Amino acid sequence: MISLPHDLKGILNEQGFLSGPPPTENARFGMAISTVPDLDLDGYNDVVVGAPLEDKGKGVIYIYNGQKKTLNKQFSQRIFGSKLDPQLQYFGRSLDTYKDLNDDTLPDISVGAYGKVVQLWSRGVASVTAAATFKPDKINIFNKPCDINGRKLSCFNTNLCFTAAFRPKNPVGPIDISYTLTLDADLQASRVTSRGLFTKNNERFLTEKTKISSTPLCQDYQVYVQETPDFVNSLSLKVEIEQQNADVNPVLDIFSPNALEFFIPFTKDCGSDDVCVSDLVLSVKTSTKSSSSAPVLVSTNNRELSFEVDVKNKKENAYNTQVLITYSSNLYYSSVFPPTDGVKCTSTQTETVTCQVGYPALKKDQEMKFQINFEYNLDQLQNQAVVKFEAKSDGNEERPADNKVDISFPVKYDAGVVLSRHSNINFYVADATLPVVTTVKTLDDIGPEFNFTVKVSTSNFPVSLLYLTIALPTTTKGGNPLLYVTNVETQAGGSVSCDSSSLVDPLKIGVKSHTASFSEESLRSIEKLATYQTTELTTSLEVETSIPDLLIISLKQLPVVLTISKPGEKGDVPVGVIVGSVIAGLLLLALAVGLLWKFGFFKRKYQQLQKESDEDGQSHANEDGVL
Repeated sequence: MISLPHDLKGILNEQGFLSGPPPTENARFGMAISTVPDLDLDGYNDVVVGAPLEDKGKGVIYIYNGQKKTLNKQFSQRIFGSKLDPQLQYFGRSLDTYKDLNDDTLPDISVGAYGKVVQLWSRGVASVTAAATFKPDKINIFNKPCDINGRKLSCFNTNLCFTAAFRPKNPVGPIDISYTLTLDADLQASRVTSRGLFTKNNERFLTEKTKISSTPLCQDYQVYVQETPDFVNSLSLKVEIEQQNADVNPVLDIFSPNALEFFIPFTKDCGSDDVCVSDLVLSVKTSTKSSSSAPVLVSTNNRELSFEVDVKNKKENAYNTQVLITYSSNLYYSSVFPPTDGVKCTSTQTETVTCQVGYPALKKDQEMKFQINFEYNLDQLQNQAVVKFEAKSDGNEERPADNKVDISFPVKYDAGVVLSRHSNINFYVADATLPVVTTVKTLDDIGPEFNFTVKVSTSNFPVSLLYLTIALPTTTKGGNPLLYVTNVETQAGGSVSCDSSSLVDPLKIGVKSHTASFSEESLRSIEKLATYQTTELTTSLEVETSIPDLLIISLKQLPVVLTISKPGEKGDVPVGVIVGSVIAGLLLLALAVGLLWKFGFFKRKYQQLQKESDEDGQSHANEDGVL
């Protein structure tokens, strides 16, 4: 249906559609229309519209209230004929709205139906209002006069008064209502608790019933304030009104507010403007020693990371001061030390810790220090650890630049991999009397079996993939065979895959014969030619992770040494060794002679020999004289 009021020239203008039955229903909405001379006594005429075929032909009427220059498009009442009399049909096919049949100064409505007329009496209207006052008029969180369940808390009293205005004024009521009081209604959520609770039931909600007349009805309620972080925004009290016993006169005015909200602020102690301007200064230190060239090495014995946090306020009170800490996924929050009432840290979101500092407010020149501890998350390996700190409060910050500290440093991880080996022999003596087998038919013709086992062990550190490289001295540089690989076995059920198909038994010994050939070769250049009759065959083992730049193995290489000796074999002494020995002997002799000469050995010996020669000459002269 379209409402078409005319303008000053008598031309009808489209104003909109009245809400009514669903468009798909053949309700005959508008079959009967009648103006009512002010049903709700607000000074404006109202309109009744019939829909006789709605509700399966039972019929419905709609009431629309008038305004100053238009009509409310949303109906205020929807009256079903079936609820008045289940036998009614085509209720609303005709309307009469200009009579006051019971002399109560209110217009009544006569509604025509199939073979019947229904008389609807109008009822008085009540508008209920509420007013609230608080004592004290502000909440002082530093003053805690109330003893609530053994705790000293801040509290205040609320005086709530209801009054009603009735139309018409005679009769004057009363009206039965229920009202619900809600504290912090705008903060309702499953994870949010109200800052205030009623002492009557220790809840944020309170519902009561009463009768309201034109005389004010007042009731007192006490509210206590919980320890919550927000002391800047005012605490709200919401009052919701609902009519009881709706079938009894009068009815609640549907256009008057059925919900009212009142606020009580907090005492902030922030000057005459009551606006808190704080100046938080944040500093963070860590004992971790790292640089771009020397990253932190994380291991099962070194998983902790600690920060010393210092927060100071240089200006007005900073309410709800918090240090918000975010960190990379290769860390997780551990603890705060030392435990103190002034610092409380919680982690309700992933990779985020919120530390409440100096509750309820960090006052001017107040300073708080604490240590927050993290541990490295070994399930999330990353090459860098990042921790970001930010201090904030509910007030205005004078210098936000010194409220943030970002710390990052490179990280590497000790994989905790241990490489070990075991061999069945480590020394082999070759029998020089046995002939050399040149035609190899079985593996026994080659020589003794040399077995070694390699074991790679891991700790609790998660390592997904390792590469083990085994380097074998199978031949000399000149092509003479040394070791012949016959088999490679891995642990049953283990996830080990070896690429050794081209190395194992390449000559197919046992399937066909092989003629071995050897050529003369000098081994002087071999590093381990320790003696002239032994030599060492060294197998090298090396293990590495799939991400060597991130996962470190402290001991990744090991040798497997087999010493071979052949008794009776003449050593081939190199010429250089002989020449070197002669030169060294001559040098030692020259050095000894020089030292003896320096200390007068030869001089004293010469003088002694000269004296003995003179004495011997005298003796011979005397003998000659006697003769």
